[in-house]
Amino acid sequence: MRMAGAVKLVVAVAVFLLTFYVISQVFEIKLDSNLGNLFARSALQITDTKPPRYKCGISKACPEKHFAFKMASGAANVVGPKICVEDNILMSGVKNNVGRGINVALVNGKTGEALRTEYFDMWGGDVAPFIEFLKSIQDGTIVLMGTYDDGATKLNNEARLLIAALGSTAIVNLDFRDNWVFCGGKGIKTKSPFEQHIKNNKDTNKYEGWPEVVEMEGCIPQKQD
Repeated sequence: MRMAGAVKLVVAVAVFLLTFYVISQVFEIKLDSNLGNLFARSALQITDTKPPRYKCGISKACPEKHFAFKMASGAANVVGPKICVEDNILMSGVKNNVGRGINVALVNGKTGEALRTEYFDMWGGDVAPFIEFLKSIQDGTIVLMGTYDDGATKLNNEARLLIAALGSTAIVNLDFRDNWVFCGGKGIKTKSPFEQHIKNNKDTNKYEGWPEVVEMEGCIPQKQD
C-alpha cells in the first residue's frame, strides 16, 4: 500500500510539473508574440511618420506628364542661384556653373532632359550675346532663369521683350540688384504662372544692398505633340 501511494505521489508530481511546463511555454510564446507585434507596430508607425521625399525636394508630388522643378535666386553676391528639374541639379554654386547676372537653364519640353546652361553678366558684360542666345531657343523648350548679384543693368528693351515672349510679366520691371526667378517656355501662348520678383529696397533688404533670396517650385506641364 505504501508503495502504491508513493507511485501515485510521483505520478501526481510529474503531471503537475508537466502541466506547469506546458503553461509556462505557452505563456512565453504569447508574450514573445505580443512583444513582437508591439515592436512591429512601433516600427511601422515610425516608418509611416517619416515624410515622403519628392523630386527636387518640392512639397508635393507632380501629376503625370509634368516635370518637377525647384529654383532659387542668388543670395547677394555670395551664394549663387540653384536650379533643379526632375531631381537633377542643373545649375548651382557646387556645380560651379553659375555667375553674376542672369543664369539660364534650357530643358527639353517633351523629355525633361537638360539641353544647355549659361549665365550672362548683366553688370559688366555685353547684352548682345544674351540676345542672340534668347533668339536661338527652339520652340517647345522650357526656360528657367534666376538672377545673381545684378541681372538688370545691361538689359535693354530688346532683351526684355524676348524674355516677355517666354511668358514673363516681371521682366519689364526688373531693376538693379532685384532678385528674380522665372520658368517659362518658347512658344508659350499665355503668361507663365511661375515667376517671383523682389525689389531691391534699402528699407526692406535682408542683406546690405540686396533683397532676400526668392525661391519657387512647381510642376511644369510636359509638351504634347
